[in-house]
Amino acid sequence: MKDLSLRTVTVMRYILPLREGGSLPALAEADDDFKYVLKFRGAGHGVKMLISELLGGKISQVLGLPIPELVFANLDVDFGRTEADEEIQDLLKFSEGLNLGLHFLSGAIAYDPSVKVDPFLASKIVWLDGYITNIDRTFKNTNLLMWHKELWLIDNGASLYFHHSWMNFEKHALSPFAYIKDHVLLSQATMLDEADQFAKSVLTDEILHDIVALIPLDWLDWNDTDDSPEQIKEVYFNFLKTRRDHSVNFINEAQHARG
Repeated sequence: MKDLSLRTVTVMRYILPLREGGSLPALAEADDDFKYVLKFRGAGHGVKMLISELLGGKISQVLGLPIPELVFANLDVDFGRTEADEEIQDLLKFSEGLNLGLHFLSGAIAYDPSVKVDPFLASKIVWLDGYITNIDRTFKNTNLLMWHKELWLIDNGASLYFHHSWMNFEKHALSPFAYIKDHVLLSQATMLDEADQFAKSVLTDEILHDIVALIPLDWLDWNDTDDSPEQIKEVYFNFLKTRRDHSVNFINEAQHARG
C-alpha cells in the first residue's frame, strides 16, 4: 500500500508571490532547506481550496501520476510581520497555522499542448480531472509542467467545487462534468476505458478513507454548516465513493466530447 502520509515543515522565509489573483500562492523556503509553492488558508476560498489540493494530490499519487511532494506547512504567528506589502502581510496573518506546500520544481517549464503525451498517462489525467471535477486544466491554464523531460501535475485547487455550496453532494457526485470538453489532454486521451478500469481498481474504499482522513481537523471548522469535522469527512468520502462507482457518467461525457 502506498504511504499517503505528509511531512510537516515550518516555513522560514517568504521568497516571492508567484502570480496575481485571489489565491496568491508563493515561493517559500522551509526548515528542511527545500523550497515549496505555498497555498495559504487565508487566501481565496481558504481551507476548501487546500482540501481540494490535498485530496486531488493524494488521489493523483495513488493513480501513479507525477505530482510534486505535498507537505503540511506551518506558519508561525510572527511570520511575515516584516513584509512590506500590506496585502501579503494580511494574507500571512490570516494564514497562521497549517497550510499546504508543493515541492518546488526548479527549472520546470509550462507544458506545451503540442507535445505528445503517452495515451494512457493522458487518459489517467483526464480521468482524474473528471473524477475530482477539476475545471482548471485547460489550454488557457494547463496546470502541467515539464520537468526533467517528464510531465508533472500541479494545482488541483479548483476541483471538488461541490463543497462551496455544501448541499446535495449526491447530485454533484453523479454529474457528467461538462467542463471535461475543455481539458487540454482530452484529444490525446485514447485509453479512457483502460484508465477507468485501472483507477477503480486502485481507489478502494480503504484508500479513499485514508485519503480523506488526512484532512486536518482545523481545516474543517466551517461557518457555513453545522456538520462536525467527522461528518464533513464522511461527506467527502461518500462523494468520492459515489463518483468512483458511477464513473461511467463522466467517462461517457469525455468520450462524447472527444467524438
